[in-house]
Amino acid sequence: MNWDLLFQLLINGIIVGMLYGVVAMCFVLIYKSTQVVNFAQGEFLVLGAWVCWFFVMKWQLPFVVAFLFSMAFMTVFGILVQMVILRPLIGEPIISVIMVTIGLSIFMQALMNWVFGNSAESFPSVFGEETVMIGGLQVEMAYLMSLVLSLLVMGLFYYFFKFSKYGLAMRATAFNQQVAQSLGISVKQVFAMAWAISALVSCIAGVVLGLVNAVSNSLAIIGIKVFPAVIVGGLDSIIGAVIGGVIIGVLENMAEFFDGQFLHIGNLYTVAPFYVLILILMIRPYGLFGTKDIERI
Repeated sequence: MNWDLLFQLLINGIIVGMLYGVVAMCFVLIYKSTQVVNFAQGEFLVLGAWVCWFFVMKWQLPFVVAFLFSMAFMTVFGILVQMVILRPLIGEPIISVIMVTIGLSIFMQALMNWVFGNSAESFPSVFGEETVMIGGLQVEMAYLMSLVLSLLVMGLFYYFFKFSKYGLAMRATAFNQQVAQSLGISVKQVFAMAWAISALVSCIAGVVLGLVNAVSNSLAIIGIKVFPAVIVGGLDSIIGAVIGGVIIGVLENMAEFFDGQFLHIGNLYTVAPFYVLILILMIRPYGLFGTKDIERI
């Protein structure tokens, strides 16, 4: 057994899994606040990466400035999506709202193909070719910075929900919208805030992935790959989203290792998370940390 390769893939799995956890938190944030699953989450991620790339390559802005501008753009974009597309659907059957997010996903894919093309584009080297030694293995600085950003975003999420009044308002709305309104909380503002934060965090994840790999519309597949992490952790659990993301990231890399070394099945890297998803749902239908709904008949 190639232990060096196994350890390398384990480290990569943890780093990628943390990014999955960040994207999974966006799913959970919107679901907890609005009871809607956003199937356009992957496209939000790609759009944020493309906008940052455009500011850097076309407008020749410094990367930090372009990064801040792209986050501001995606924040406004998230608010507009909620106000223009989703707010008129309040009170409609949930399946209608889900179909709208699927339609939004298809529309954004087509629009980005038209505006940015189908080819992959790379950012200029931001962190250089520097590497850091971890456990005797060399890890690229871009991967390390992605881990730091992921931890920072998770820490901000925790602080926001635990201590800020807007986070408390969002938690109250997620618990019961009618009670929240009776306490003077604007549910419409909470919904807009949830979509804005989700779009902003997706932008951060998209830019990080663009730095590590390249910017292309194929990055939208992350939205589908992260979905098992959301379900495994629990659709309404922020902590579950993080842990589910790490589980899926590590699982993917371990599946790649054992398939390449022993099984030789092919494509196990892609399908392994969904096998685990099915198994966990058979044992715990609400995920590892999801809240059980008890209904009286």
